Amino acid sequence: MADSEHLELLRRIGAALERLAPAAPGGADLDAADAFVWHAEGGWLEPVAEVNRVELALLKGIEGQRDTLLENTRRFVQGLPANNALLWGARGTGKSSLVKAVHNTVNEETPGALALVEIHREDIPSLPRLLNVTRGAVRRTVLFCDDLSFDGTDASYKSMKAVLEGGIEGRPANVVFYATSNRRHLMPRDMIENERSTAINPSEAVEEKVSMSDRFGLWLGFHVCDQDTYFAIIEGYAARYGLDMGAEALRAEANEWSVTRGARSGRVAWQFIQDLAGRLGKRLE
Repeated sequence: MADSEHLELLRRIGAALERLAPAAPGGADLDAADAFVWHAEGGWLEPVAEVNRVELALLKGIEGQRDTLLENTRRFVQGLPANNALLWGARGTGKSSLVKAVHNTVNEETPGALALVEIHREDIPSLPRLLNVTRGAVRRTVLFCDDLSFDGTDASYKSMKAVLEGGIEGRPANVVFYATSNRRHLMPRDMIENERSTAINPSEAVEEKVSMSDRFGLWLGFHVCDQDTYFAIIEGYAARYGLDMGAEALRAEANEWSVTRGARSGRVAWQFIQDLAGRLGKRLE
């Protein structure tokens, strides 16, 4: 085979390999937006133009949790020591809404100071790569994982533990980690009990997994709201969006809605408001 044929063959092989190779990771421009979604497969951050959030003032019944998380985030933005935070408790009680509302409030106070990066539960094993992307950036960053938990033989919690506090490099000074979960210890009770019942030393058997939650300096509990708090949430939304209805009728309809759903929570309240606004021909803007 002639040299020219060899060269042509090598060019074709090279071109084929380039087509098969994965695309280069996108740049980590944390100034491109205020919020991002981490894509582990390509190792890049997708900017989010508009965050789906609720105004901080509309979150009722969680004032203590609000003040604690807001103060922790403000200190973080100021370059002062701040803790990772675990927001745990009942479904629909405002955990993820609080994280997004606090992020927005801090950025209103200090424009552009804080980036919010969401990492999905299934991408937790890629957390070390995400930290490498954000490490050294000037902008402060909150890494946020919604509905974090571990089941069965899932061992991804081990890499997360090391990244949060226990690794050689540790957590970068410009990053904190906020997570929400329905479970205080990030694992189901039957899983804990099973570990205890089958181990030679029951306390040591679960210590490694339970200690995952110890990496969070702040534990903020969220619980099912009572009827007065539920009505306060409904009335706050109605006033904010100009939904004209008498207080007595509003409470009666809101109560009927919660009965049909079998629960009272911020999420149920928002679902009622969406239904009410639709019936009244109002836009929620």
